Amino acid sequence: MAVKLRLTRMGAKKAPFYRIVAIDERKARDGQYLENVGTYNPATEELNIKSDRALYWLGVGAQPTETVRTLLKRKEIIK
Repeated sequence: MAVKLRLTRMGAKKAPFYRIVAIDERKARDGQYLENVGTYNPATEELNIKSDRALYWLGVGAQPTETVRTLLKRKEIIK
């Protein structure tokens, strides 16, 4: 099972709010995920990431998407 760290969309119409989740790459974008790692609100640029859990998933081989990789760099979790 290949795991990815990616965004899942939440929130109202035209007011998106995203969760950063660890999910099997074959699942749908908003499908059942393994763990909620953090949140991102693009309207206010608010970013909350559980760094210990993100590092755990990266350590066991999870691949972040480009957007999540950028967010992890912003929080200085990865270089």
